[in-house]
Amino acid sequence: MNNLLDRITLEIGKCSGQPCIRNKRLRVCDVLELLSAGATYDEILEDYAFLEREDIYACLLYAAQQTNQMMQVRFGNRYN
Repeated sequence: MNNLLDRITLEIGKCSGQPCIRNKRLRVCDVLELLSAGATYDEILEDYAFLEREDIYACLLYAAQQTNQMMQVRFGNRYN
């Protein structure tokens, strides 16, 4: 996991500021959607020649860290 997250970049003028892979116009969510649709790592790497296997790992790590954040959710007029 050595600096995998360094592969995830954010630029205001690119892809509406969404997290991308190494300054390319491929968003983290694009890779995650491919994986969730059943694409294998090898299929993704074949379709996107600039990608490296570590880029896919970085997307998974980024997603995992995003879901590990505490949020306060408000229901109606009270907090639960």
